[in-house]
This record gives sequence, structure tokens and C-alpha cells, in this order.
Amino acid sequence: MADYLQPKLLGILAFFNMQLLSSSAGEKEKKKMALNSLVSLMKLMGPKHISSVRVKMMTTLRTGLRYKDDFPELCCRTWDCFVRCLDASYLGPLLSHVIVALLPLISIQPKETAVIMHYLIVENREEVQDFLHEIYFLPDHPELKNIHKILQDYRKQTSKTTDMQAALQLSMRAIQHENVDVRIHALTSLKEMIYKKQDSLLKHVLDSEMVEPVISQLVTVLLRGCQDVNPEARLLCGECLGELGAIDPGRLDLTLADTQGTGSTFVSGIDDPNFAYELLTELTRAFLAYADDVRAQDAAAYGMQELLSLFECREGRNDTPGRRLWRRFPEHVQEILEPHLNTRYKSSQKLVNWSKLKKPIYLSSRGSKFSDWSATWAGYLISKVRHELAGKVFNCCSFIIKHDYKVTIYLLPHILVYVLIGCTNEEQLEVTEEIMAVLKEGDPRLVRLQENASSLSQLSTQTVFSMLDHLTQWSRHKLQSMSTNKRTGKHAGVQPQHQAPGPGSSEYQSVVAFLSSIPQDVLAKASFRSRAYTRAVMHFESFIREKRQNIQDHLSFFQTLYAAMHEPDGVRGVNALRKEEPSLREQILEHESIGLLRESTACYDRAIQLEPDQLVHYHGVMNSMLGLGQLSTVITQVNGVLASRPRWKSDLNAYRVEAAWKLSKWDFVEDYLAADCKSSTWGVRLGQMLLAAKKQDSEAFYEKLKIVRKEQVVPLSAASFECGTYQRGYEYIVRLHMLCELEHAFTEAGGSKKPEPNLHWDARLLMTQNSFRAKEPILALRRALLNLSMGSLCEEQVGECWLQSARVARRAGHHQTAFNALLNIENSHLSNLFIEKAKWLWSKGDVHQALIVLQKGVQQCFPDEEPLTDPKRIQIKGNAMLLVGRYMEETANFESNAIMKTYKDVTQLLPEWEDGNFYLAKYYDKVMPMVTDNKLERQGNLIRYIVTYFGKSLQFGNQYIYQAMPRMLTLWLDYGAKVYEFEKAGRSDRVQMRAELTKINSVISEHTSNLSPYQFLTAFSQLISRICHSNNEVFAVLMEIIAKVFLAYPQQAMWMMTAVSKSSYPTRMNRCKEILKKAVSLNESFGKFIGDANRLTDKLVELGNKPVDGNSSTLSMSVHFKMLKKLVEEPTFSQILIPLQSVLIPTLPSTGGANPKHDAFPGHWVYLAGFDDTVEILASLQKPKKISLKGSDGKFYTMMCKPKDDLRKDCRLMEFNCLINKSLRKDAESRRRDLRIRTYAVIPLNEECGIIEWVNNTAGLRNILTKLYKEKGIYVTGTELRKLILPKTAPFSEKLKLHKDVLCARHPPVFHEWFLCTFPDPTSWYNSRSAYCRSTAVMSMVGYILGLGDRHGENILFDSFTGECVHVDFNCLFNKGETFDVPEVVPFRLTQNMVHAMGPMGTEGLFRQACEVTLRLMRDQREPLMSVLKTFLHDPLVEWSKPVKGSSKNQVNESGEILNEKAKTHVQDIDQRLQGVIKNRNKVMGLPLSIEGHVHYLIQEATDDNLLCMMYLGWGPYL
Repeated sequence: MADYLQPKLLGILAFFNMQLLSSSAGEKEKKKMALNSLVSLMKLMGPKHISSVRVKMMTTLRTGLRYKDDFPELCCRTWDCFVRCLDASYLGPLLSHVIVALLPLISIQPKETAVIMHYLIVENREEVQDFLHEIYFLPDHPELKNIHKILQDYRKQTSKTTDMQAALQLSMRAIQHENVDVRIHALTSLKEMIYKKQDSLLKHVLDSEMVEPVISQLVTVLLRGCQDVNPEARLLCGECLGELGAIDPGRLDLTLADTQGTGSTFVSGIDDPNFAYELLTELTRAFLAYADDVRAQDAAAYGMQELLSLFECREGRNDTPGRRLWRRFPEHVQEILEPHLNTRYKSSQKLVNWSKLKKPIYLSSRGSKFSDWSATWAGYLISKVRHELAGKVFNCCSFIIKHDYKVTIYLLPHILVYVLIGCTNEEQLEVTEEIMAVLKEGDPRLVRLQENASSLSQLSTQTVFSMLDHLTQWSRHKLQSMSTNKRTGKHAGVQPQHQAPGPGSSEYQSVVAFLSSIPQDVLAKASFRSRAYTRAVMHFESFIREKRQNIQDHLSFFQTLYAAMHEPDGVRGVNALRKEEPSLREQILEHESIGLLRESTACYDRAIQLEPDQLVHYHGVMNSMLGLGQLSTVITQVNGVLASRPRWKSDLNAYRVEAAWKLSKWDFVEDYLAADCKSSTWGVRLGQMLLAAKKQDSEAFYEKLKIVRKEQVVPLSAASFECGTYQRGYEYIVRLHMLCELEHAFTEAGGSKKPEPNLHWDARLLMTQNSFRAKEPILALRRALLNLSMGSLCEEQVGECWLQSARVARRAGHHQTAFNALLNIENSHLSNLFIEKAKWLWSKGDVHQALIVLQKGVQQCFPDEEPLTDPKRIQIKGNAMLLVGRYMEETANFESNAIMKTYKDVTQLLPEWEDGNFYLAKYYDKVMPMVTDNKLERQGNLIRYIVTYFGKSLQFGNQYIYQAMPRMLTLWLDYGAKVYEFEKAGRSDRVQMRAELTKINSVISEHTSNLSPYQFLTAFSQLISRICHSNNEVFAVLMEIIAKVFLAYPQQAMWMMTAVSKSSYPTRMNRCKEILKKAVSLNESFGKFIGDANRLTDKLVELGNKPVDGNSSTLSMSVHFKMLKKLVEEPTFSQILIPLQSVLIPTLPSTGGANPKHDAFPGHWVYLAGFDDTVEILASLQKPKKISLKGSDGKFYTMMCKPKDDLRKDCRLMEFNCLINKSLRKDAESRRRDLRIRTYAVIPLNEECGIIEWVNNTAGLRNILTKLYKEKGIYVTGTELRKLILPKTAPFSEKLKLHKDVLCARHPPVFHEWFLCTFPDPTSWYNSRSAYCRSTAVMSMVGYILGLGDRHGENILFDSFTGECVHVDFNCLFNKGETFDVPEVVPFRLTQNMVHAMGPMGTEGLFRQACEVTLRLMRDQREPLMSVLKTFLHDPLVEWSKPVKGSSKNQVNESGEILNEKAKTHVQDIDQRLQGVIKNRNKVMGLPLSIEGHVHYLIQEATDDNLLCMMYLGWGPYL
């Protein structure tokens, strides 16, 4: 019987559903019968059949729950029967669903419900063990005691193993659960957890240089949650984001989610195997989501049934596309699809007569809600599809479309493609009109819809955008497949001209024609309105490119765009391009974006004089005033304007409300709010909530809070359809952060009268973006909250908030606002006020005044006769005294003894403060050459002081480690070498010098024991480079340091020492052995590790050097390198780290102190577990080999073995780049722009061979361009180019003519197309292009300073995931390019393709600003950078410049050290470049340039055709 009923089972359930849903009155008995029959049915069908339809069954049972009050125990019986009918293996996945469904029954039928739960959780504990973590929401009920006990045991077991991270991972899984109740429970408990455990969470956010990855994942999951179908869940996601706080977007890593998302594969149409897969997955989601809505679930089921049969998707014997599709589904999806393979749903739809439909549908009667509009339009379009299979596919989805707009959004783009492929011109016109209706501005009918208006227009515009994106991608896809077919056709010997154009090309033509019928500038304006600014930039640029517009005519739109995107670099770029005088409006925009509010106020004033009736100007004035913090002025001004123009009340009221609550004038707030009930801006909303809080009216407060939260989540959900949401919605995230603080302050004040947070206000402020825009609103709200709760008591806390505001404003360059904040603190008696005041004066350029304020402040606040005991005050005094010293030094108005005394006083006051010790040592170091006539032999005594204080500062923190550590070691080692020299020469002062050296050695020994090994690791290459030191006592200490580092970080140290231990110089090798012997004597177990590592590197050197015959392109590990394979596969082979960049460079703690417990390598450690068998041989000259290392985590890591190439320079340069990256991360300006250099690991194995970490997903500039030129059919071959090379002696005019008229003319700029093709969606396109401009700028500046040459098209790669520019091959350094046969004359590569790809503004804007920021940073950091560079250049183990021909090899003294003669001139050159000195052929030209001038000069040089035409043709100056 059961087998007979099986195929009809879903139909029977559908019948029961209808029975339970039908609403005729006297049918209680019938419902009871239905439920009883269900029980019998389940018993009859048995586990096998019931398990297969369990999802549908649960929906039916849930429907039954509507009668829980009428027949409670019958409801319980049905569920009990159901769970007992299921196969035990299915209980786990359904556990949370069942228990959520039973929650309402607990209060009615506690006993019976408890029995069911007991069966699930106690009797089947083994089966559901892995799912217990989903059940954390059971109410406390006496009947459920034993179940709670099991859950508690389970938590105890896991809580030992789970920490914060695991807890977050679990709740992230639950937040993404299909069942909405589970999601809501999960979000509620997550919110509590974030609050209760904020200490450890803040650690994850703040402790390291980057945020812990788990936090980034959590943010991503919550942002996705903002699009949840359920409004309550959306709201909770917003609350959780607020609790978490507005983490600085620059410190989150949100890329992971994007690259592995669906964005990677483009689905071209229904024949694409991914189409059926994605659509069925989408339907399964809908099927599960509508557990409570039977009709929607049946619609989804019908869709699944039809699609499965259309695509013949089922398990079978032969390999068919259908079977392959079936096997792609994960198990839980297959289980839901399985029953639908043989269901018999019929469609009962009557044919719709579409001809009566009013078009355009948008905003007509059937288009006033987004779900209606999208469903109606989709249904209408489906009726126009002429493609047979496509028509069937879309038709079977036409039911679910009415219920679920996510399916509609997925299908619409595909439907549109098929409509366009076969439609008439009239139909195409209809589609265009519909789209234009959505994109059109300000339709009067929108106003009537009020509530739905914003969500309708935002969502529908976004839908149109995704449809057009899909079409653009489809046409690119089509074009590529057509061009490959054409090529294959040619080779087959078919005459191309006789081929009839295939059907493909006409389809392609019709889609392209449709796309061009929608004007790009309309799209740009519509994107601008819906706040999709990146998209607006994309469309507007293509409008300018395609229509050959003059950019001068459109500058103000660009400027408005960049201002809206908060991209001041862009605004500045537009100003640089503008030829005529800017209008008032344009001046205002510029001032506002750069934060010169005083100037913009003045402009607005003038505008009001000219046009007194324009409301906009008044808005502007008020905004600027609020920004400047002139609140009372705002109130008087608004009142004045409203006296004469009462009709503007609803527009201007918001400003005075905001000013009033910021001033804490609560009666004003009340009056103003009462005066106008219409406006609902953010400032007004805050005023309403604060007022409710003031009156302790909690009902009004929470009601408003909920509304306001909703208003912030809507824009986030519209934005989250594209990537880059977090950045785009950051201001809303900041608002959620503020609402959270507001709510907690209110809730806590409600109970006790003391607000100061259980929330960590300071830490929460630290995590936000370091900008005035992010921090100021938070601080303003906090001041209002403090005033609200306790008037005079919190004077000091309010003062602190003002102080923070002053600091933030000063750093952002808003001097006026900062001054205003300082005025507000005058009477709060904060002792550190005068420091901030002095800093403010200093940053304004009032240096002398600053010093006077400081000195006065110290005397007034800390009079000498008062003893200081409070550590906080001592620290403030120390800060002030140190600043006095620094200002004295920088103004150079004082003689050195006075300055020295000030610094010494600081170290006496605070002996354990890193800054004091560091500045004292630095000042000693600065005056040392003057005191001792620059003679090293007289410096011993001073060196001892310097070394002592540098070491002390390192003991208490790492802020200055890259300056203190290398300098300390250099002074010590150089002095030691000098002593040895004097002893050999028998000079008279040697005895005293030796005594000094002994003292210095003992100081260094003491530091060795006090400092942590990771601190020495930062200067490890320098330590290794001095391994051949001539003085034995010095070497003994050096050996101690290296051994200490080796014991702490054997993996990293071993890789860094390899090159020296394999050296061809015996001295170097023996010294290395000595050190390793010392390490083994300290810890026996290292012997085996060192041996294995040595054998491994020997074998790798062999692999690199293995000669290759010309024609083979691969070798095999198991054949050619048997020994290497055998060695690694030995069971006892030591764990050896795969040398990736992420685990070779130590991260420093962001907190002070030496932190001996600090984990310097928090990255993911992977050990070597084997090799992939294939060894690829690359085509370049030296035949490098590409190998794949198998990691202990099961992933593969690619490396390149390079023979005949000294990689020690590259290695040192990578270290230098990492140091620059650290400075770029620290500096607020560069962090906001996300400036960085892409680095990778370089490991020299000996003097002429090494391994390099392979950079994945990159393409060389030349390859990219060649491919694009070939597609366009304008590629110029190498043979043709060689014919064009002019002899060296050819006159300049010929070279220039060839360059401009022939080469550049035949290579038009095409590089911008690579970005459009590689990054199809606008946000990733814009982000990738910005990353391209900025990374190119950083590397251009760094390369120029270092004299890096040889930047041809193969040495510059581009990352196809981020658009970043990656430089490789750093062999040609220190202006070596100037000595080539054809000398290099440009400072870096900035050829026409590269400029053009930066967009219509070229090098203006992002590129130039990034250059300036980088160069400014390198000038500011000149001292640490030079101290690291000097150690490189004086590195006695690296030959920086090849010996001159004819002379013997460089002088190698008996100790194996090379004396670098040229190093001094290199150091000088670099130092001069950092100071802005320009040289031409070694002659200094003019005075040093400012940063802006320097950058301008370099950009001119790099793009100058007169110079480019002199470059070597192989370098590609025309590309």
C-alpha cells in the first residue's frame, strides 16, 4: 500500500493542506479528522517514505498548529508521530526547525511537548550531537529540566574548547539558517553576547595591526542579513552592527567573501549548466523559506518539479548533463529535490490577457509596490520570449515570481536577454520605455506613495541596473566567443569572406543596439540619485569616452559625484583640470570636501546676497556652521530667517533642533520639535529621542528608536546588492553605532543614575575610521548624553569629549572647528588642555606661540613646589615636557645644552616611558658628530649613552623600533670594527677605546636579556650581515643575540640564514655553523631540524640549477628530483614552514611595553608536506622552474626557483617595502586611501640562486595589452617593430617623430578596457581602478627614491582580483639604468596606456594625491628609512654594484666582508632625493622642491614625449 501511495504522496499532502487552510465555519470536526488522518498516514507510509517528504510534511504540520488552542494534545500527537517516523539520521538537521515549531506548545501542553523533545535530544543524543549548538533558546520550564541539563553538559564540554572565535562562528552559522525563527533567536543572543563579552571582542578588533578575520566575517554576515526577507531580522542585524561598533573599513578585510562569491562565473543563458544549478538552488531556498505559507511553497514545488524534468536532472547510469547537474547539488538540497522528481503538480493558471496591461507598468496601478511591479513586468516579458526551451523554463517559474521577489530578481536579467534576442522593434521600444520610466527623475506619482516610495524607487532602479549589467556582460561574452570561433574558422582553411553572418552576430547586434538606446548620462544621473555613486562614475565616463565629449563641460557633475563619494582626491583633481574660474557653487564644493568650512560659509554668505530667495544657500550656511560648532549662531540665524520667511520652517527647523540638543538646551529642543512635526532628518530624530530620554518617557523613546534604526538599515540593504557595501554605507554604520550608545545610556540611566558606560566608550571611539566625519558625530552625541544624565558632575567627562573633538578636528586640518572645541573646554580645568592648545597653534604654523603656551602651561599646572603623585598627572607632565623639548629642537632657538636638559628631565620624571628615552637618544645621536668633530674614535662614551637609551625605549614599546634598533646595532658594530682597526695599526688611543667597547658590549648584553626576540627579528638581516665581524668580543655578543632569536623563531630565522650558511666564502659559512652549534647547545632538539633544513635547501639549489634542454616544458619530481621527494616524505622529516610573506615579517603589538608574550606571527602557519609532481619550466632566459608545495593544510602553494640570479638585493628590497607598508598603515592619510605595496617572499638560497613566492592571479602589462590589440586586430608584431629601430646616432627629431606619429599612433590606449572586462560590476570596477591608480603611485615614488629601473611591461603585473599593480624583479637599483647602453631617462613608467586607464582626469586626482601622500610620508619617515637603508647598503655580504671590468673581484678582506665603496654615494643620492633635490646627470639643478613641486616635476618627466622617445624600444615607451 505504502509503495502504491508513494508517487501521490505530495498530492495527498497538498489536499490535507487545502483542508486545513479552508476557512468555512462549522468545520472544526473536519480539521480534527484531517489531523487524525495525518497520523494514520504517517504510520502507514513508514520512515522511508515520510523521510523523503519531510520538509513538506513539516509545513503541513505547521499549518495544523493554527488549531493548537482547539485541540492541543492532537497537535502534539501529530508532531510526536512525525519525529518517531523519521529516520534517525534526519533528526539532526531538522532539530532546530522542530523545536522552534514546538515552542508555542510548551505553555499549553508542557508534558507532551517535553516528551517529544526528550525523544529528540535525550534518546537520540548521538545523532543530534553536532546540532545541539543551534538550540540555545529553550524557555525555562520545570518539565524541560533534564533537557536543559543535557544542553548544559554539552555547553560545558564545548566551552572548554570553544573560545570567543568558535562562539562567533556558531552564531554566524545560525544567523544564516533557513528558518526565520532560528535566525531571530540567533541574532538576539548574538546581540547579548557582543555586549557581555565586549572586552574580548574589542581585543580582537584593536590589538593587532589588522582586525581579527573572524570579525571581518561577522560584519559580512550581518551586512548580508540586512537584506533578510523578515523585517525583524533586518532590524536585529542593524542592532548587532551597532553593538559591534563602526569598525574602520580600512582595517577590515572584506575581500574574502567577494572573490569566492557568485561573481566569479558569468552565466550566459539557460544552456549554461550553472543556470539550472543556481535557479534550482534559489527555488529550494524559497521552498524552505515559506514554511508557513503553503501556496508559496506549492508554487516553488511546481517550479522545481518542472525544471527537474526540463533539464532531465536525476541520477542515472550514463554520464549525461542531467546527471552531472544532479551530482553538483549538496546532499541537503538533493533531499529536498528528490520527492519532486515524481510529483504531479498541475498548473491551474488561467491564461492572462496581457494586451490590456497599461504600459509602462512602473507606477501604474500594478506597479506601486516593488513586488507587484517586478512580478507583473516579469510575467509580461515571459509572454514575449520566443525561444522554445527558455519559454518553458520561465513559464514554470511564473507562479513563484508572485510570491518571492528574490527569484524574480534572479530571473529578470535572463528573461530580458531572451526577449531581446527575438523581439520586434515595437517590443524593444516597450522595454526601453519601461526602463526609462524607472530611471526618470521626479515622477509626480511617486510622491503619493510616501511610505513605499523610497524602497520602490531604490529597489527597482537597482533591479534595472543588474539587468543592464547582465546584458553588458552577455554581449562581451558573446563577442569573445564569436572572435574565438572566427579564429578557429580561419585556421580550418575556410575563406572567411564567404561565410554568412551566423545567428550569433544578429543576436549580438540586437542586444548592443538595445544597450546603446539607453543613454549613459541618464544612467549616470539615475545612479547618482539612488546613491550608487561608483556606477554613476562608470556610466558617466563611458558617456564622455563614447560621445567624445569635452570633459571641461562636465566638470561640475564629476565634482558633485566625487564630493558625494567623499573622495576629496577626486574633487581636487577636477579643480586641477578646470580651465576657467570656478563658479561660487564649485568653490563651495571644493571647500566643503577638503573641510575648509569657514571659506564655504563666506561663499554662501555671498550667494545669499546675490540670490536671497534660494533656500539651498541657507541649508549650506547652516551645515557649515554646525560643522564649525557655532551652535548658538545657528539658532539665532534660523530664528532670524524664519521670522521673515515662515514658509521655510519645515526645511530649516532641523538645524536649530540639532544645535539645541548639542547645546543641551532641552526647553528649546521641545519648543522647536513642537513647532514642526514634518521633518524627520537624522538630527531631528536624535533630538526627539534625547527629549524622550530627558523626560524618562521610555515608551516614546523605544518607539522612536525602532523607527530610526529601520531608516538606517534600508540604505544598507539596497547597497548590499553590490560589493563594497561597508565602505558605501559607512555613515549609516556610524549612526547605528551611535544609536547603540544612546540606547545603553538610556537603559542604564533608567535604573541607576550613573551613565558612564558599561560600554567602553574610549575603545569604541578608537576602532572607528580616523576621520572627522566618523568621530565627531559620536562625540557630539556623547556630550549630549553626559549633560542629560548628570549636569555638573560630568564636567570632566564632557571636557574629555571636547578634547577628543579638538584632536580629531586638528588632525583633519579643520583649525576653526578645533579652536571652537578648545573654547568649550576653557572652564573644565583639564590639565592636558594646554598641550592640545599648543599642538593646535603648532599645526597652524604659530610655532613660537605654541612653545610659550606649553612652557606657561607646565609652570601653571605643575608648579615645582607641589609634589606629583597621581600617575596620570605625571604622564601628562611628561608629555608636555617632551613636547617642549621637541619644539625647542625644531624651532632651533635654543642651544643644545638647554634642549638636552629638557629631554633628560623627561627621562628622570618617567624613566619607563619609551618616547622620553627615544628622543633623548636621538638627540644625543644628532649632536654627537658636532661634539666629536665627526671622529669615530672619540665617540665611544656618547655611543654608550645612545645605545643605553635606545635599548631602554625598546624595552617599553615598539613605536620607534625601526629607527632605534638598526641605529643602535650600527653604532655598536661600527665602533667595534673601528677598535679592531686601531688595534691592528697600534694607535695610541686603543686602550681607552677597548675599555669603552667593553662597556658598550655589556650594555648590549643587558639589552639582549631584556628585549623580546621578536624585536631583534625586525633587524635580523642586519645582524646576519655582520656575522663576519672582526672583533671577537663583539662577535660573542652578536652570536648570543642571533641564537636567542633562533631559539624563539627557528622557522623564520632558518630561512633568513640559509643564504649565508650556503655561502661560497668559508668565513661566512663557518661563523654560521658556530651560531647554529650554539643554538643546539641551548636546546638539543634543534639538531635534527637544522640538519633537515640544510638537506632541503641543498636539494632546492640542485633543482634550481638543473640544466634544461631547449624543448621540454615540464619535468617530473618523481623522475628528476627523486631525492627531494624522498626527503620530504620521510616520516621523521622535521616540520618546516613554507616561506610565505605572511609568516616571515613579524607583526608588532599595538600596545606599549616589551610584551614578551606577544605572538609576532598570528598568520596561518603551513608546513611543508610534499610536492606536486609537475615542475613547470618558464620561458625566460634563465629557465626558472615553477614548483607547487603541498602544505600541511592540504592546499598547494606555488614557488619559483630562480637560478643564476643573486636574489639578495630583491630580498633586502622586499624588507624595505614591508617597512614602508608599516608606515603607510600607521599614517591616517595613507590608511584612508589604503596605500600599500604588494610584497611577496624572496628567499636567497646562496649567492646565485633562490626561491620566490609566486604571485597568483596576475597578468603582465605587456600580455594584457597584446591580447587587447589582437582582439581589435591592430597588433604590431615584434618583427615589424625591429625594422623601425633607429640607430643610436639618429637625430633627435627623427626619434621624436617615430615615437609620436608611428609608434603611439599605432598603439592607441586600450588598457581601460581590461578593467571593464575583468571587473564587471561598478563597485569592484571603481575600487580596482582606484587601487590601480594608488598602487601605481606608491610604487612610482618608492621606485624613484631607490633609483629602481628596468620597469618594462613584463616587470609590472596587475592583480585580476583587486586591480593592484605588482612590481617584480628589483635587480636594477640605485639608478643603474642610467648606465645601460641606451640609458633610461624617465623616473618611472607612466606611458600613455597607463595614464589613459586612470580615467578622464588622467594623473590628476587620485594618482597625484597618492604620490604626494607617499612622498610626504617618506620625507617624514626619512630617519627610520635611511637607518634601514644604510644597513642594507653597507651590508658587507651583498655586492651592490658589479666590479668594474678589468679589475679583480671586489676587495674581500680576510674576514669575508666586502668593502662597499659606492655605498656612500648611493646613500647620499637617496638622502638628497628625499629632501627634494633634483639631479640631472649628477648635476644638482636648483633648490630643493616642495612635495607638490617634486611630484609635479616627476609626473612631467615620466610623461614627456621628448624623453620617452629616447628610451630603448624593448622597454615599450609607446605602450
